[in-house]
Amino acid sequence: MRQHDKLFIGGEWVAPAGTATIDVISPHTEEIVGRVPEGTAADMERAVAVAREAFDHGPWPRMTFAERAEVIGRLAAIYNERQGEMASLITEEMGSPITFSNLAQAPQPLGMLQYYAELGKSFEQEEQRPGLFGPLTVRREPVGVVAAVVPWNVPQFVTMTKVAPALLTGCTIVLKPAPETPLDAYLLAEWAAEAGVPAGVLNIVVAGREVGEHLISHPGVDKVAFTGSTAAGRRIAAICGEQLKRVSLELGGKSAAIILDDADLAAGMGFLAMASLMNNGQACVAQTRILASRNRYDEVVEAVTGMVNSQPVGDPADPATGIGPLVARRQQERVEGYIKIGMDEGAKVVAGGLDRPYDRGWYVSPTVFAGVTNDMRIAREEIFGPVLAVIPYDDEADAVRIANDSDYGLAGTVWTGDTERGMDVARQVRTGTYGVNCFMLETNAPFGGYKASGIGRELGPEGLNGYLEYKTIATLG
Repeated sequence: MRQHDKLFIGGEWVAPAGTATIDVISPHTEEIVGRVPEGTAADMERAVAVAREAFDHGPWPRMTFAERAEVIGRLAAIYNERQGEMASLITEEMGSPITFSNLAQAPQPLGMLQYYAELGKSFEQEEQRPGLFGPLTVRREPVGVVAAVVPWNVPQFVTMTKVAPALLTGCTIVLKPAPETPLDAYLLAEWAAEAGVPAGVLNIVVAGREVGEHLISHPGVDKVAFTGSTAAGRRIAAICGEQLKRVSLELGGKSAAIILDDADLAAGMGFLAMASLMNNGQACVAQTRILASRNRYDEVVEAVTGMVNSQPVGDPADPATGIGPLVARRQQERVEGYIKIGMDEGAKVVAGGLDRPYDRGWYVSPTVFAGVTNDMRIAREEIFGPVLAVIPYDDEADAVRIANDSDYGLAGTVWTGDTERGMDVARQVRTGTYGVNCFMLETNAPFGGYKASGIGRELGPEGLNGYLEYKTIATLG
């Protein structure tokens, strides 16, 4: 068992203020695999004070972008050497299939570090522009102390969407990992210290919701970066709005995969398996609404059912596993609750259902519903599990209408034999990230949502904007 008894504050491992601990439980075995201290409000006070001191008086914000990029590059090099360790650890603590962990849980955070380390080599702090009465200097300065609050589903990916750009801009950070997945953050802390990230620049305190809200509302925090549920995002936005505090929110999704009549179903199902079922369905970008024309509806239902049934369900550490357990018993019960809701709404179960594949572990049967209309709860609410709804449409315009008929707007795909036709559909769907015959997130392009899927953008050069203040300096003569 991985045992930790200290918190990472001010570049040191320090004793927590309280005595409570958090058990990390394997979703596969239901056994304890780790234990960490549970942070208190006093611990958050200490972390914010240290981050505040490091920002107000420390060297980090006063270094050049290139100097900070060099430190980020050292962290990336350590990450690169040990990314397999990180991938295995995330699989152990939250049940992500090891194939997905080796594909995304560790490599994508590494890619963000490498991207921002390279971007920082040439990123200019000041830009000269002509003004009406004289030259202007537009200066980019770090926003200050950042509270980064991250979820459990892709913990390092989400951490790095915040930590990497915050580091490059010169911010200092208090990171609050989710209680379900604290172990990867401890490993990151070790690597950051080894890379020479200055004391107080990155501080990590694992805590629950109440202590997390204490961090978010702390007057010493200048900016909040949050990824999680839309309900929690609304609460955080209200707090930040009251305090006029900068905030970025990456929230939920209910993305639609539009399958046009000219799509090659056999070829597309392999890619759609990842797009719709990645990380056991615990992904905000998952394509869980499958839109099929009435002309090919039965054919699409059969193809999607075959695709889901072909995914091996089992031990997430086994490379043969396609779908592992959900992160916690409450998540298992939540997803099963939605399967029952779908049945009660009149949708037809064509794969999976309420029979659990194993007696031990927080598994659910990957499920496909047919006969779904877009007004059903299983089509409108984020389930966050391996549950897909196949919805019929009349024509292409109707498919776009259904895709847009959602409170969310985070991701989406279209599947077609005509790329230009797919691009035309992509331009009409109101969502932040889209794919034509694929789905992927690129580190050099912005990621974020429309509508209830969030505020702001992460990744790419645009990902720096939320961590910068822009100052205009005018001179005369």
